[in-house]
Amino acid sequence: MSSVPVGHLLRRGARAGVVGALAVAGLGSGVAFADDPAQTDQLWIQAPYDRTVTVAPDGGAAQYRSLALGLYHDNGNFTVTGGRLTVDVSGLAGVAEVAWPDNCAPDAAGTVAVCDTGDVPTRYSAQVLLKVRAVAGAAVGEQGTIAYSAEATGGPDGTLVAPKDSWATSVTVGSGPDLGIAPSHDVDGIAPGSDLTMPFSVTNTGDRTAHGFSVKMWATYGLDVTTRYPECTYRGPDESGEYSPMTYVTCSFDTDVAPGATVELPEPLRLAVTGHALYERFDYEVEPGGDTIDLDSSDNGGSWHIDADNTADFAVTGTEVSGAAGDTVTAAFQFVNHGPAWVGNVSSGDPVAVIDFYLPEGTSATSVPDTCRSAWKSGDDPATGHYACTLPMWASPDAKADFPFRLRVDRVVPDAKGRVVARPDYGTSFAFDPDSDNDSAEVVLNPSA
Repeated sequence: MSSVPVGHLLRRGARAGVVGALAVAGLGSGVAFADDPAQTDQLWIQAPYDRTVTVAPDGGAAQYRSLALGLYHDNGNFTVTGGRLTVDVSGLAGVAEVAWPDNCAPDAAGTVAVCDTGDVPTRYSAQVLLKVRAVAGAAVGEQGTIAYSAEATGGPDGTLVAPKDSWATSVTVGSGPDLGIAPSHDVDGIAPGSDLTMPFSVTNTGDRTAHGFSVKMWATYGLDVTTRYPECTYRGPDESGEYSPMTYVTCSFDTDVAPGATVELPEPLRLAVTGHALYERFDYEVEPGGDTIDLDSSDNGGSWHIDADNTADFAVTGTEVSGAAGDTVTAAFQFVNHGPAWVGNVSSGDPVAVIDFYLPEGTSATSVPDTCRSAWKSGDDPATGHYACTLPMWASPDAKADFPFRLRVDRVVPDAKGRVVARPDYGTSFAFDPDSDNDSAEVVLNPSA
């Protein structure tokens, strides 16, 4: 499993449920909610599916090329340590060779190494940096394979193991331009209203000149791309279209990038952190100009995570209704984001919040909103209905969503209290929410005078 570029995530379908056909002010249809299971966790390996190394020149040695690897896990409620990534390069024989970093211990043959990745984060970061190059005599088009396995300490059972035989990197000997952008270091605690300058340089590590290059950029809703290049077109989140809640930028530069050369953009790339920023992400991608195929796309782009020092006050409100036995009444509760920040799960696509509704005693639901489903689970009162309602993956400031339930009064219970609780899709509370008291409310049927 690999981290999904936000632009790719939006292009391949999440945007349809998020930014199309908004059902309520600021919010649209969410994904279906599954019954809340016991806490689980999973260890994953981050490794490129393929890597190209340049052919060795006649009478010389090929250049080493970097291969970044790492481990991450799903559930932030668990601490995971002692990551151990096993790398098997025996499948490169006759094609390529590696130089092991200090945190890898190879066997006597030098073909299998166990690499110490330390603490395992929930967000991928490069923890093992191999150097790979073609061996002398390997021809363009020849291929080999690097295989991986991994385990770590932690999770619900004490040990996490990556799914067996799930990852391998195909290494191919090639020739051509290879453009890359150095990764940016994530930042946090950034004050809303700040301006940031992102280092953005393009390096050609291939053996052929790139005649021009194109750049694509995606900025989440809490970031403004303030640098405006004449070579670029911009589409903002305030416009209707498939890329909301994103700013999407596409550029074409005619600068040649020779082998070994590094070029900068015409002027520094500046971003503004807006007043509604929170967990932001800036994705970028570069490709050679024209119809030229990049030698290795694994270093053509990346993501810059920018966490603002901000809050978003999620809240729910209940209601009071009355009805006699046999009546059907409408009991509606509401979700609202009081801001000032927006919240978006643009990396995972998960619902920004789930609303649990425990029905008042003596009632049953005859009609529920489209984004709600029965969610009764072990431990619930069997006499009380339980539904869970999902929101989409993002909520702008002041976004609201109403959830009108039609309830049949099976028997009259004076002052019957139902309960509404907002929670994350994973976990029990919102780290960004300064007021957890308004994350729950009551729906009261036949309130006492």
